[in-house]
Amino acid sequence: MTFAPDAPSPARKGAGVTRHERWNALLELLADAGRLTVEEASRRMGVSAATIRRDFDQLAQQQMLARTRGGAVAQSVSYDLPLRYKAARHASEKQRIAAATAELARPGSIIGLNGGTTTSEVARVLATRADLHAEGATPALTIVTNALNIGNELAVRPHVKIVLTGGVPRPQSYELTGPLATGIFDQVTLDVAIIGVNGVDARHGATCHNEGEADVNRLMAERAEQVVVVADGSKVGHRAFARICDVADIDVLVTDGTVPEAEVAAFTEAGVRVITA
Repeated sequence: MTFAPDAPSPARKGAGVTRHERWNALLELLADAGRLTVEEASRRMGVSAATIRRDFDQLAQQQMLARTRGGAVAQSVSYDLPLRYKAARHASEKQRIAAATAELARPGSIIGLNGGTTTSEVARVLATRADLHAEGATPALTIVTNALNIGNELAVRPHVKIVLTGGVPRPQSYELTGPLATGIFDQVTLDVAIIGVNGVDARHGATCHNEGEADVNRLMAERAEQVVVVADGSKVGHRAFARICDVADIDVLVTDGTVPEAEVAAFTEAGVRVITA
């Protein structure tokens, strides 16, 4: 699966772009093209060839790409970018999706959250919703998650009871996976599972890149009364390697206005409520 670029070239160019933003844009371009020359990347990014060479060398050291004579080629990891490189992608859409998703939560709910940039945004909105701040000793929400970053952010919120799974963290997503992560779901039930995905379509259902993450996400969905998939338009109509659940198991899809009407209709026909943020 490749990610479609937001525009023919990065939205911001030149000296005003931070190295973090430039690397993110470079990896986006490389994931789409598969191969870039230094000259092409320099032209697309609006920076010098020397800067691009340094960027390529530093990203190669992190195993984010493979250097070639005069350029770089994508490695498989480039299609499963670390969370820190994904944060800037479709940021405004993810924030709107998060706000709409958080509205589905009710005080006292037990909510499952997997890892990812969109679910991280959902966690932030839930943590700051005024009506969910508990005044007594009972938490207003219980969050069960396998995402270390979400657990870290919510642990300081007194109105949220945070339950972390065990497991081994993946550096790409901060998600805990493996038998220690899946075992907890034999002991808990959830009111709603909010699942971030790498792909979702009306034929293949919800999917992600990593089979270990898919195992945890699948169990989270199975233990929930309601399954909510959150996905910006770049992921709708696409599929990734590992299946999380069938479309019949999805109750609600929260997405953005870039999804074609035909895709929305396909989900609606499959019995999925589509919320466009």
